Amino acid sequence: MNLHLQNKVAILAAATDGLGFATAQQLLAEGAKVAICGRDEQRNRVAAEHLAATYPADHILVQACDVTNRQQVDAFVQAAHTKFGQVDIVITNAGGPPAGTFETLDASAYEKGFQLNLMSAVSLIHAALPFLKQSDAASILTITSRSAKSPIPNLFISNVIRPAVIGLTKSLSQELGEYGIRVNSILPGWTKTERTVYLLQKRAEKLGVSYEACEADVIKSLPLKRMGEPTEFANVATFLVSPAASYMTGVMLLVDGGDYPGF
Repeated sequence: MNLHLQNKVAILAAATDGLGFATAQQLLAEGAKVAICGRDEQRNRVAAEHLAATYPADHILVQACDVTNRQQVDAFVQAAHTKFGQVDIVITNAGGPPAGTFETLDASAYEKGFQLNLMSAVSLIHAALPFLKQSDAASILTITSRSAKSPIPNLFISNVIRPAVIGLTKSLSQELGEYGIRVNSILPGWTKTERTVYLLQKRAEKLGVSYEACEADVIKSLPLKRMGEPTEFANVATFLVSPAASYMTGVMLLVDGGDYPGF
């Protein structure tokens, strides 16, 4: 299938590793140009070198940016538009909030989670919107979590904040449809990333068991009996933002190996 992504320009937040980085790679493989950002200069440098080793350097922009800083987000979006001359795709992403329960997390965790996972998406979309309106294939994708559909133990802040991003996504799909801008979300489940390792370590500590036992218990509960690979997420994300999915908007798509038990 031709996804019609040749020379389309995608901006991906917090995409120097994990799901975002895998998606950037897949978009480049389909002929798109990508701008990615991250807070850590070393990771940015490694990501840039990794991408440039396989894909054309003039198709890649890697810039330092803290997604909770509106000025830095604005500068990142402007840099992408300056380099590539257009913006067609925006993929919001951010590191997850700290693990914990209602009793173990203090009040500041809520504000941090709000800024990190909701307002970072708002800022990126707001900054890119004027450029998206000029595109003939505009698409926005928010990366959320299966926790937006069903709470995950020991992820209290994520359980509280992620549904707000779903509300943002659905509302924007209705408001921006008149401009031809599609807005969807992917809700990933257990996938092999650094974030997953962190979450399982915290869960193991809370339960007083080994990391290996905790991981095995999670895998046993999954219908496919394995975690997902970042490339499996990236394949779905790349299709969903592409013109090949031109009549899909307002969709909250689970990519969780069947973990969510509802319909």
